[in-house]
Amino acid sequence: MEEQARTWIDSTAAAERLGVKPATLYAYVSRGVLRRRHGADGRRSLFDAAEVEDLARRGRPRHRPGPEELSIESKLTDLGKDRPYYRGRDALELVGSHSYESVAEWLWTGRPDVHEEPWRSLPAAVRAAVTAQSGLPGDALPIDRLQIIVTTLGVTDPMRFHLDPGAVIATGQTLVAGMVDALPAVSSPAVSAGDTIAGRLWGRLSPASEPEPDLLKALEAALILLADHELAASTLAARVAASVKADPYAVVAAGLGVLSGPMHGGASLGVERMLAETHDPAQAPRVIGERLRQGDRIPGAGHSVYKSGDARGTFLFDLIRSAVPGHERLAAAEALLAELRARRLPEPNIDFAVATLAAVTGMVTGAGEAIFAVARTAGWLAHALEEYERRSPLRPRAVYTGPPPITS
Repeated sequence: MEEQARTWIDSTAAAERLGVKPATLYAYVSRGVLRRRHGADGRRSLFDAAEVEDLARRGRPRHRPGPEELSIESKLTDLGKDRPYYRGRDALELVGSHSYESVAEWLWTGRPDVHEEPWRSLPAAVRAAVTAQSGLPGDALPIDRLQIIVTTLGVTDPMRFHLDPGAVIATGQTLVAGMVDALPAVSSPAVSAGDTIAGRLWGRLSPASEPEPDLLKALEAALILLADHELAASTLAARVAASVKADPYAVVAAGLGVLSGPMHGGASLGVERMLAETHDPAQAPRVIGERLRQGDRIPGAGHSVYKSGDARGTFLFDLIRSAVPGHERLAAAEALLAELRARRLPEPNIDFAVATLAAVTGMVTGAGEAIFAVARTAGWLAHALEEYERRSPLRPRAVYTGPPPITS
């Protein structure tokens, strides 16, 4: 009853009363100064009017800043209760009605109904990127190849330092296309499932010569759902690079360098390994139990933002269920999910669903990371476009805790 009696106001009203920017409100939330809840639509942030008024009378809180307090204003992605919203549009609702390419351009431009043509890579740049991989071991992970590919594509592009929006968007299209086209084909000749990024990526990750249409749709959905996620670790790295006017290739390289961490995009690789160990659904308790016994994190379980569940993961997993009911790899994934819930562990996230997609399609090891990297390139470049318009670089300050300076 007490909760219902409270008055809740939106972020605009709260920011005006406090005389701060909206981004500062979220810093206050992370520090426990203000409480926030989501509106009935799951999108708007609401603040307790009494707490806002009390804070306004007391003045702004003053104490040592924490690393989580870095806040950057952005018009790109709002994180709702269980899903992201791209420039105000529900990412889940974009699946099915939009391609990955159109979602990327929506993030980049904010313009609806963008005319869409196939994205083309530059043949000479792709040849150079393929050659640059020649010394790698045959079992090199796709994420490692992508770092070499992006660097090579950048070195071969004399236009990479043109940072006006139109040039960056054109670079983004050829860059994403080049990342996909320069990956080695899994089968010979390379399978093409269409001229879209999803269709071409399929042939670089899965040996299936005739992709199931519903599974190809699931791959497209994964690309859309992973296109951006506000200031995730890799995106922050990309924004810092862009803030000092690093070129788009360097921005993407910065993101890739962070993405493969096991607490970020690399989590899907951990799930792939769990699925590979689960030869039979009956082995799921042992696979989960061994990790818990060793004190390991369970990859693909829980999310730092979506405490009650990641709707992206649920949505994608449901698409996979509908596409391949009864598939043995799906049965293994279902058994792992059941074990997570039986042990009351956190709900699965999108990394779990992406790894399941890789398993049921027979994709190469590390395919989930590659899907994540290609998808998130759209978001990294959208954030870069925002930073290129700013005049000052991002420069967080450290709270020094070492010995006092020695002065003579």
